[in-house]
Parts: sequence; structure tokens; C-alpha cells
Amino acid sequence: MGSVRISNLIKTFGDFTALNDINLDIEEGEFFALLGPSGCGKTTTMRCIAGFEDPTSGSIYIGDREVENIPANKRNCGMVFQSYALFPHMNVFDNVAYSLDIKQLNSSNPIKQMGIYARLLNKRFGKHPKETIEKVMKILKYVELDNHAERMTSELSGGQQQRVALARALVMEPAVLLMDEPLSNLDQALRHSMRNTIRTIQQDLGITAIFVTHDQEEAMSMADRIAVMDKGNIVQIGTPTDLYSNPASPFIANFVGTSNILKGTVLGEENGLTIVKGEGFLIKSANKTTKKEVDAIIRPEHVKVEAADSVIDETKTNVIEGTVVMSTYLGSVVRYDVQVGGYQLIVDTTYTSGVSIFKEGRKVKLTVEHGRVLLI
Repeated sequence: MGSVRISNLIKTFGDFTALNDINLDIEEGEFFALLGPSGCGKTTTMRCIAGFEDPTSGSIYIGDREVENIPANKRNCGMVFQSYALFPHMNVFDNVAYSLDIKQLNSSNPIKQMGIYARLLNKRFGKHPKETIEKVMKILKYVELDNHAERMTSELSGGQQQRVALARALVMEPAVLLMDEPLSNLDQALRHSMRNTIRTIQQDLGITAIFVTHDQEEAMSMADRIAVMDKGNIVQIGTPTDLYSNPASPFIANFVGTSNILKGTVLGEENGLTIVKGEGFLIKSANKTTKKEVDAIIRPEHVKVEAADSVIDETKTNVIEGTVVMSTYLGSVVRYDVQVGGYQLIVDTTYTSGVSIFKEGRKVKLTVEHGRVLLI
């Protein structure tokens, strides 16, 4: 069983609380991401699951087994580190086989252990068992490195080294695969490719995976569910769609994607719409709220830019007047920075060939559907 359950997990370092009452239920076969800025506690959470950190209090279950008193090497967790942690003096095959060697050391009698130690010290003193060779070559073929088995890791590209680290974790057939920002050392194109590779392997094997990252794009594109963390707390758990469409706070709205956050005062309701007034704007939202002071969340892609002299039916949509501060052509998208009162709003519009781009200093009208204004 590869489910993971964390109950009331607290981890302190002296007077500093790194984790504050963490509770998680991760289903077997789920790809789960821990997302948050540096120092939020996501890596500490993973290290507690792996057994590299001892919780101050709380409990962790892998399957139906509590692992508090079980050492890291017996928790049946595979770990892919940010630095990959490959052995430079070993070739690809031996790096991957090392996991099986350690697993055999933990379960073998003293005589067999001596043979394993001898082989680890010098390959001339012993050969890998047939079963080990078959397992290693099978997993190397799975990550498309079977033709590189005899290469030294220093001869590999970053993406290939990452796949060696992944193969080393998977060859143990772990109940849970733990990955601590494994893509952070790769360039953008390679990160995109490896995201697809990892997600495909995880789905094919049906393994439970927990992925630590500060990159919201990685989490959104790979995970079934995401826990957003901040200052040692879990602030929201949900699917990528849930977090993006219904962030529970301005912090999440800003961290998961890009948002325009306008602070305003609720004036009342009109025709079922909540009226919010702020510095330089008056908008209506289809959201209901009991608060007097709110944050109005508007995603950049939900805003349209119109010429200042455009005639717009303001009963059907919000209209906000502003001035273009900057326009940036990004290929399929044009990004505008528009000054509205005391705010500089970000607007992403689809570029249409032959349609002119509004230049800096141009007066414009921004339109936002009432249903696209989220009140928090």
C-alpha cells in the first residue's frame, strides 16, 4: 500500500517552528505536489516522510504502518534529490544497482553481506546476481538509458543524470516515490520534457508520488492534487483547477498563477451583483460576500482591452478606464501593464495578426465579466 497519511505533524528547530500541525491524506497512486516559496516547510515535510528528520510530534503512516520508529532505509520510499546525488566513480548501471545492493545488505546473512561489500569496494571481487542485472536493465530501458549503462555519470547530460536518479529510486519498487525539486537544475526546455517523462512513468507504474517544488507551473502540469504551503502551514489543498479558479487567499492567488489583486470596500448589492469600490475603480462581482473590506481577484486572461472611445454595455460587464504603461509582444499573447488609479494591472490578450497593439500612453477601457471577479 502506497498511501500516505500525516496527522498533526509538528517540527521545530530550537525556537523555530518549521512545520505547524500538518495534516495530509495522500491516496495510493496519486501524484501529489507540495508547493510553496523557499522556507515554507515543504522539504522538511518530505524529509519527515522519508525518515531523514524526526518529527517533534505527530504521526506519519505509509499504508497502514506508522513509520515513527522505522529507519529511513526500511520505509520503502524511493528518493530523488535536487542534486541527484549520483556516485561519480560509478557508471550508470552501478549507480542504479546500488539501491538493490543496499536492499540486499539489509536482508542478507553475514556471508552474503561480505560478498556485497566486496563488490561495492571493487567490481573485480564479485558480479551482480542475474536478478539484479535483469531488474536494472529493465528500469534503464524504461527511462531510455539502457544503451548508456556502461557510461560514467559525468559523461551524461543533465536530463540523463536526472533519469539515472529516477531509475535508482524506481528499481527498488518503492511504495512511495519522493522527489525534492528534481528539475530545478535543468534548463526550461529540458524541464518541460522531464515533466512529461516523470508524469508518464508515474501513471504507467501506478506509484504514489510526492513532488516538492516552488514552481507553480511544474505543480499545475504534473500533480493530481497540490498542497500550497506558507510559513510552515498548509494554506490550501486542491486540484490545480480548484486552486487556480478558487484561491482561498490573495497569497494563493498570487502564487498559483498571476493575479490582479484590488483592495476595495463593498458598497452593497444591485441586481444580484456585489458592488466594490476602490482606488480608481468601481466593479461588480457575481460572488457573494459578508465582508465589508475585500480583495477582488482578477486573472490577467479574463480582462479584455478596448479603445477608450469604444461603446460598451456596462450592464453586462465591468468597464475600467486606464492608461497603457507597457505592452509586450510574447508571440501568441500580448501582455499589457495598465495603470488604473493606484494599481498597475496585468492584462493578457490573444494576439491577432493584423490587429494593432496599443502603445504606451494610450487611454483604454478594460472589460471584465462579473463572474470573473472573485472576492476574498
